[in-house]
Amino acid sequence: MTFALTPEQLDIRAAVTRLCERFGDEYWLKKDDEGGFPHEFHRAMAEAGWLGIAMPEAYGGSGLGITEAAILMQAVAESGAGFSGASAIHMNIFGLHPVVVFGSDEQKEKMLILARTTPIEEAARPSLGMTLFYTDLDRRAVEVREIPKMGRKAVDSNLLFIDGLKVPVEDRIGEEGKGFHYILHGMNPERILIAAEAVGLGRAALSRAARYAKERVVFGRPIGQNQAIQHPLAERWIELEAAELMVLRAAAAYDRGDEAGAHANAAKYCAAEAGFRACETAVMTHGGMGYAREYHVERYFREIQIARIAPVSPQLILSHIAERVLGLPKSY
Repeated sequence: MTFALTPEQLDIRAAVTRLCERFGDEYWLKKDDEGGFPHEFHRAMAEAGWLGIAMPEAYGGSGLGITEAAILMQAVAESGAGFSGASAIHMNIFGLHPVVVFGSDEQKEKMLILARTTPIEEAARPSLGMTLFYTDLDRRAVEVREIPKMGRKAVDSNLLFIDGLKVPVEDRIGEEGKGFHYILHGMNPERILIAAEAVGLGRAALSRAARYAKERVVFGRPIGQNQAIQHPLAERWIELEAAELMVLRAAAAYDRGDEAGAHANAAKYCAAEAGFRACETAVMTHGGMGYAREYHVERYFREIQIARIAPVSPQLILSHIAERVLGLPKSY
């Protein structure tokens, strides 16, 4: 068994990397400073056909797997776009998968909502009684409030207040009360793609750190000649390599149709931690300049927090592995 990329997959990585070169460090630094959705980047990815990489060809996609999508997202993050760039296209890559599996042709042309339709106290389990809809979003019934946050200013995070939104029954996806089950079909791909993005951003940080360590001369020698600088960087490379293998294993299992929950969660955990350590080490390698925005690694350090927090905390992942893999009793 090998997880070496095929020539076609290598072509995907190379093509996405070339496209991302059009949006360099200053583009993403400006987005981080001023905010505003990266429409130019999103448009370029759409025009190149990348947004539909994992969608069926019948709906304008490429019909490829989550493995190819992970390769794409890792390349985006690794280009220096980080989670600002990845988040701008992330939902287009995996978010519609439950609709692809369970929705009608008409529903595949509208917007996704998961709502509780049975009061939680009446549901047999908390995960039951939730229904998935794909409908038009009437802004008269929806209030949107942006959440100021520490990073990724280019892509908004919002509070939604929905009051009196009318949703016709024909917009319901599948059976009533089974929405949470349906949405699970998007959760494993999401974890895999977040993991791929974390590996990519970690590698971007590591590359900058190694370059700085070679260029920064103190006491007549580059700081990268010192083992105190070399060894942490070498450890980060090893960790990122291991994390990438976890991502590829989880993606391969998902694409085969195997049960991928444990490996998707493990990949997300492993990659988020490896990415975090790489970004932290990059800041420390730069010393005081690691705190300066012009070197970009402080932005990477802020953005990598997303991978540790979302879409599920590391503690819940460990609980999942403990219960579902090791057979230990439920802890919460």
